[in-house]
Amino acid sequence: MKNLLILLLLILSPHLCAQNSAKNYGKSSFTNLKSELFRSDYISVGYLSPVDWNLNKKFDNLLLSDDSRSSFPNDSEEFSSLVLMEQLKLMDRSTPFHVNHNATLERFIRVYLKDRRAYINRLIGKSVYYFPVFEQYLDTYDLPLELKYLAVVESALNPVAISPSGAKGLWQFMYGTGMDYDLYIDSYIDERFDLIKSTKAACAYLQKLHSMFGDWDLALAAYNSGPGNVRKAIKRAGGNTNYWEIRQFLPRETSSYVPAFYATMYLFTHAEYHELGPLKGGTSYFETDTIQLKGSLTFEAIQKSTGINMDILRSFNPVYKKDLIPELRNKTMTLTLPVTLMPRFLAAEKTLYDKAFGAENHKGNSKIIPISTFNSYLVREGDNLHTIAKKHRISLIQLKTWNGLDSNFLISGQRLVVTNQKSSGFNKIKEAGKEENNKLIEFQNTNQFTNYTVEYGDTLFKISRKFGNIPISELRAMNALENINYLKPGMKLRIRKI
Repeated sequence: MKNLLILLLLILSPHLCAQNSAKNYGKSSFTNLKSELFRSDYISVGYLSPVDWNLNKKFDNLLLSDDSRSSFPNDSEEFSSLVLMEQLKLMDRSTPFHVNHNATLERFIRVYLKDRRAYINRLIGKSVYYFPVFEQYLDTYDLPLELKYLAVVESALNPVAISPSGAKGLWQFMYGTGMDYDLYIDSYIDERFDLIKSTKAACAYLQKLHSMFGDWDLALAAYNSGPGNVRKAIKRAGGNTNYWEIRQFLPRETSSYVPAFYATMYLFTHAEYHELGPLKGGTSYFETDTIQLKGSLTFEAIQKSTGINMDILRSFNPVYKKDLIPELRNKTMTLTLPVTLMPRFLAAEKTLYDKAFGAENHKGNSKIIPISTFNSYLVREGDNLHTIAKKHRISLIQLKTWNGLDSNFLISGQRLVVTNQKSSGFNKIKEAGKEENNKLIEFQNTNQFTNYTVEYGDTLFKISRKFGNIPISELRAMNALENINYLKPGMKLRIRKI
């Protein structure tokens, strides 16, 4: 009898401890949640997803209705372990992943069903928008379509999710890994937040990890903790490559990462059986359209021309960090809008560009100084803006403002204004300018020229590069552009052939 009592206490003690832990952690702060994820000794709801802390973020409810199923049938008797085992067996036969029943996986599934139903319902609603894109590129890379559930575990399908360690986006790329997979990042743009580009990068990375380990469980673990930690765990396990055997040697978060993935896969696959899903369908990706832009635009201008809600505009275009779509050399900027609003944007597009260019020109005219031989410096090989500014005892801001520069890029032979002095030597500058113009006029009469039509996004600097780095001062002089910085699309310029 005594032995039986001891045995009974041993069986009940983990459950009592777990319940006590759940009560304690339910009141605690989730500031350092990422380091405590999926602990096997706790079944507190707050520790079941590495991205629960993202659920109340800015973009979480934009792509689906707030109305979701919160009630559920009392199926605890019908949904036995035997039923779950049979369901997992059927899944295992139809996927390259190892979907095997074990106590850890069952615990995850049951706690999600009991305490996280609203959470799962919301994610199912959001998946309507994201999963078609994931499936398209997973298929392109010849990867299992079930990998789409990885983004659920990584980010809760929040395109602007940011982990405490600095991983960002739907697929949670760190800065270095993102750069390794050609995701562009600067002060205005972060392609880790871009739906399509980050998905392509994730596919390429997962493909590499699977070829590295030859096993999807290990590839998933490596995606979360890095290949080095997986190799160390394998070594500590005596060369064993079974995830469930080496998980005790993995970082705490990763030891529960794969069970979370399989629990998510199960719940989405058997959502109907458990009566999961939003009462209203979420926004479909196919209800949006994407257009390539021809210049820089602000979100404010786009909102005014289309009437779109600003938060929805941001949710469809999370790659732009400061409500501004910049114009970058050798990069094409895109804009995603609901299909119903795209005609409004197209109707106003040309006006938006004209206003943007006009505002930039008006702003710059009062600050940009006309170039002459006496107030400018000829850029030489090896020069940069910092050394030029220091050499002429002016600030970098002054140098860029006087010359209308929006980047630090320079080319040899380019002239830069390096002083704003207009009093002393002004007449000399004027006379020198006239003499230079006369030489150019004479030059025009003795050489061959070509006509160039200005395109959207063109600047004097860009045109100079297109025609063999012709001096900008020459372009200005030959086309009467001495005090003009804005080039209107359609303008005709006379350019010397080289």
